[in-house]
Amino acid sequence: MAGPFTILSEQGVLPGRLARRGVLHTAHGAVQTPVFMPVGTQGTVKTLEPRDLRESGVSILLGNTYHLMLRPGAETVAAAGGLHRFMGWDGPILTDSGGFQVFSLGKMRKIGEDGVTFRSHVDGRRVFLGPAESMAVQRALGSDIAMCFDECIPWPSTREYACKSVAKTLSWASLCATRPRAPGQLLFGIVQGGVWPDLRRRCAEGLAETGFDGYAVGGVSVGEPEDVLLRGVEDGVAALPYDRPRYLMGVGDRLQIVEAVARGVDMFDCVTPTRHARNGSAFVRNGSLQVKAGRFARDFRPVEEGCACYCCRNFTRAYVRHLLNTREILGERLLTIHNVHVYMQFMRELRASLESGVFHLFRARAWADLRGCPPPDR
Repeated sequence: MAGPFTILSEQGVLPGRLARRGVLHTAHGAVQTPVFMPVGTQGTVKTLEPRDLRESGVSILLGNTYHLMLRPGAETVAAAGGLHRFMGWDGPILTDSGGFQVFSLGKMRKIGEDGVTFRSHVDGRRVFLGPAESMAVQRALGSDIAMCFDECIPWPSTREYACKSVAKTLSWASLCATRPRAPGQLLFGIVQGGVWPDLRRRCAEGLAETGFDGYAVGGVSVGEPEDVLLRGVEDGVAALPYDRPRYLMGVGDRLQIVEAVARGVDMFDCVTPTRHARNGSAFVRNGSLQVKAGRFARDFRPVEEGCACYCCRNFTRAYVRHLLNTREILGERLLTIHNVHVYMQFMRELRASLESGVFHLFRARAWADLRGCPPPDR
């Protein structure tokens, strides 16, 4: 049976691996891949309006099941007509399952065989989230892509812990697959397994046997070194169905995105561009600028020469620095607009390089710009 994903072109730059250019079809429109998804944890990408996102070229957002379940509540969002209508965004939305909070809220949860009991960070009440509950929340939110509930384990972890986590993740994924979904809602499984290739393969093969619309590589970008992260990507992707989209969760470093694309990944999300903006850091082609620094106090150039974003077309480094240092919210907003624009432009150029068969040149330029060296052979 044909799936929701169409591969348009491929290019190999690493031995035995193919970068893909594709289209993911969802209930709220087509998504060109490889794609980066800004994170809208609580139904908003911090400081931005939907029109800002559209003007930057954003095609798909990520929402957070755990946080939206707590506030304003899935029932409230459903009563508003679903998450799209509630937040005024008519494009595709992917919702994570709450599995990442199993990792990030490690001191505020207890894991059982049937799911996870959290102590709410909002008011301290106990909240249970398992496969059925996660799927029910995501159905009420009405996202285009729902994620299976999983256990995201920390790095480092023991092999015994990783083994148990894989078994739990597969069991929970099977339960998620049986639950009702919103109309047109796709469901992605998540590969876990820590740093052990055989466990990653076991998890990927088990998920593929159940059968999902797409697959994610989870349990990376949790504090491990970059080489370990990329090995986890390779091990996670190796056993996944070729004709389904592959999503690398929580990775936002631009070079890591390029290297993951070279290994066959199609989708990414991370708070990197928005969080760095709120901390005064602007991404530019050859790295980043700490705009709050004193050296920009009388710098009347745009944040990046030649950038077409609203911030760079209208304001200077000196002005944005002034806003940041006086804690005016407009400073964070302008830098967020810039950073999201930079990421969307980066992804547009990456896709164009795959279309024209010159991804190897794009990869080499990215390494030269961001690390000042040629890319590795493997």
